[in-house]
Amino acid sequence: MEKNFVAINYISCKDHYKPRFEELFATRAGAIDRMPGFKYMEVLKPQDNSDNYLIVSHWDSEETFKTWTKSPEFIEGHKRGFEDIKQAKEKGEEPPMSSSFKTYEVISR
Repeated sequence: MEKNFVAINYISCKDHYKPRFEELFATRAGAIDRMPGFKYMEVLKPQDNSDNYLIVSHWDSEETFKTWTKSPEFIEGHKRGFEDIKQAKEKGEEPPMSSSFKTYEVISR
């Protein structure tokens, strides 16, 4: 089986920010698409009333994923979201979203 590495970013959004978050992905820069080793990405919207969106990205290897996280393309792809967080902090507000990610090796398909 071909090796596959998956990174899942768990994004928690405040209710008022969810439409903006979805807009950011609908109009994304596509910078990740230019990265060597990137296969594809899925953005999963919760069907219950939870805050957590899942961003599932598939890669050739852990190394190609790590290269992405340190690249100018990463900054380009996240620029608008980072700016939203910065503006909230400047106003003394909580960030409208937060994230954490976990990584996985696919062992069966």
